[in-house]
Amino acid sequence: MKNIKLLSLILLFLGAYSCKQAKKGAKDTMENVEAMAEEIKEEIEVKTLKFSLEPKSDSNVKGEVSFTEENGTVSMNANLSGLTPGEHAIHIHEKADCSSADGKSTGGHWNPTFAPHGKWGSTEGYHRGDIGNFTADAEGNATVEFSTDEWCLGCGDETKNLIGKGVIVHQGEDDFVTQPTGDAGGRISCAGIIE
Repeated sequence: MKNIKLLSLILLFLGAYSCKQAKKGAKDTMENVEAMAEEIKEEIEVKTLKFSLEPKSDSNVKGEVSFTEENGTVSMNANLSGLTPGEHAIHIHEKADCSSADGKSTGGHWNPTFAPHGKWGSTEGYHRGDIGNFTADAEGNATVEFSTDEWCLGCGDETKNLIGKGVIVHQGEDDFVTQPTGDAGGRISCAGIIE
């Protein structure tokens, strides 16, 4: 009888110890799952910033521009109205300052890599702000879509970070040759990229 009691106590102790280990294992597993979920969330985090484009240089050009960052790529989408039909340039400029009537308070093209002005992707070089041209329809409306992994929204890399920059729509088209601006004409709409 004494042996049965002793055996029962040993089994009870082993059972309790196993439950404790199982709980500890479950807790460790849960912590691992939570850590993995946080890593996945950080990887798929989508950041979107939206701004209004305001008329400049006595134009009627206005609209909205948004920047969305997802999985290391930033996409720009701009919807514009009040344009003259035909080709126009759009660029990212150095400053998010649209205070001047002519839009020149935004400074020059954003060029953190000190490259020559050119068409995006050109082997001869291009500014990080050299988005290029788009076409306004007969009613003066246009949509511009652009994506790149050479931009970011609020990262620590100043050669990629769009925060603090300006978006400028130009009266004419970029010739991709004239230095340092592409001879795109007056600045007719502006938005500052701020967080």
